Amino acid sequence: MPDHRDQTTPRVRWGLMDSALSAVAPRTAARRYAARVAISNLRRDYDAAGRGRGTAGWSSRGTAADAEIAADGPLLRHRMRDLVRNNPMAAQAVQVLVNNIVGTGIRPRAATGDASLNRQVDALWKRWASGCDQHGHTDFHGLLGLAVREMIEGGDVFAIRRTVKATGPRDVPLRIELREADHLDAARFDSRSDGSRISQGIEYDRSGRRAAYWMFSDHPGDTSPVFSRRLDSTRLPADRVAHLFERQRVQSRGVPWGTPAMRAIRDVDDWQQAELVRKRTEACLVGIVFGADEDQQSIAPVVEDASGNRIEQFEPGLIAYARGGKDIKFNQPSSTAGVYEWHRVQLHIIAAGFRVPYALMTGDLSQTSFSSSRVGLNEFRRMVEQLQWQTVIPMFCAPIWRWFVDAAVMAGLLPEGTEIPAEWGPPKFESVNPLQDAQADLLEVRAGFSTLPQQIARRGYDPDEVLAEWAGFAKKSDAAGLVFDSDPRRVTKGGLVQTTEPTSPPAGEDT
Repeated sequence: MPDHRDQTTPRVRWGLMDSALSAVAPRTAARRYAARVAISNLRRDYDAAGRGRGTAGWSSRGTAADAEIAADGPLLRHRMRDLVRNNPMAAQAVQVLVNNIVGTGIRPRAATGDASLNRQVDALWKRWASGCDQHGHTDFHGLLGLAVREMIEGGDVFAIRRTVKATGPRDVPLRIELREADHLDAARFDSRSDGSRISQGIEYDRSGRRAAYWMFSDHPGDTSPVFSRRLDSTRLPADRVAHLFERQRVQSRGVPWGTPAMRAIRDVDDWQQAELVRKRTEACLVGIVFGADEDQQSIAPVVEDASGNRIEQFEPGLIAYARGGKDIKFNQPSSTAGVYEWHRVQLHIIAAGFRVPYALMTGDLSQTSFSSSRVGLNEFRRMVEQLQWQTVIPMFCAPIWRWFVDAAVMAGLLPEGTEIPAEWGPPKFESVNPLQDAQADLLEVRAGFSTLPQQIARRGYDPDEVLAEWAGFAKKSDAAGLVFDSDPRRVTKGGLVQTTEPTSPPAGEDT
């Protein structure tokens, strides 16, 4: 029977004051008790907050986010990294997120309002971004992809501003170093008399703003000899650190994204191993012969190791001999009905825990249609765009852009006193139906709902670069006397050559 005790109105007890008041003023005591009952009935009641047999095993704590992360964060990182190393579903989920959030890169464009200055800044950025890695492995887009991957897998990541000596007249003296979450001295806590404090290796001033980070120079888990590593954390000012993590509560650090799915992944791994052992055993044991000799008492062939110890082993095609009886019984493997459906449900749970579509994580498209896949991808893209514009760009890309501008100004490569903001262009999403989407974009531009530069920027390109490249190519093609079908100046949308000036299309012809 269902337990309805959680649904009943709490009883209002008759207290000592009620008893005392009822002795001298019964009516007043009755009115008082009735008011208490009415107030009790007005209280909001949540089924999920009920206490009874149905929620007896539901334990919860009202701890702060930072307290939870401080207690469980390191173990969550270690387990998630183990899953990404060894579990194909976890590895694929992380890769899908990185592919969609970063892709080929999130590119900035200077937006000063001065076209000449914008071109100067953009050219300087491209030169610097190609070699901005402190360790010399990759460019800015590679660092961004690695940072996002570490944020997803480890919870958070740190970009360190390194000032270096310029090697050339156009070299910006700035390099970026990435450090994992383990570099932060999370065991450092302190409360000071001036109101400042240190929590999990992050120093805050009196107003609660981040002032510095206490970090290890070497990874605590490095396998190099202890005497060659620096085990003391050093203080890095907050203006030299870009801390990338996703905030789900009012918190100071992040957690791995696949945390809700970690238990499900382990359960599926354990089930797969057990199922594999069972199938191997069933495949090896063909039958059992009853009536064997005294020296053939083992259920499996007897093998001796180098020490003379007996080893029991199964092998394909095994027919085992047992004592007693004069019969043979063949093995009949058990049925696996419903296993695939259960496995698919578990994979759906894992995909939801990582916040990626099931089809993208597993590659299984048998349960999807064109319409359903498009709806799922649209929702996934909205989540990705939210992460790009609310997390990755303001917490990682924008600080590095400010570092770049400041370093270029100090080196005399950019003018002083001029604000140089940036417009960021995330990578475009591949369309499920490119022709239909292109036609919709064209209609939006022709209707005035958007501009051509906006549509170009949505695809991850610089509108000025595209225009300049188009102008240069058009000039070369005109000089060569060539007319291409893709040239809208000379060819209509229907593929016919323009007979009049491009600004005056033929009557009745849709250009």
